[in-house]
Amino acid sequence: MNGQNRKDIYPGLLVEVILKRDQRTGVLTEGVVKAILTSAPFHSRGIKVKLEDGQVGRVANILE
Repeated sequence: MNGQNRKDIYPGLLVEVILKRDQRTGVLTEGVVKAILTSAPFHSRGIKVKLEDGQVGRVANILE
């Protein structure tokens, strides 16, 4: 599942994000959502979230 819809993302969810510094390389970082930073219901590049470890990135994949 991709991370473009805000309704699919909630705190405590395990996700893969693309950090700002990794946008060129596409390296994914795995983490647990702490807060949702994007207020829009949809974002084409992924909903921006803060992970529990403090990193901020856009959700690429939702891990089940």
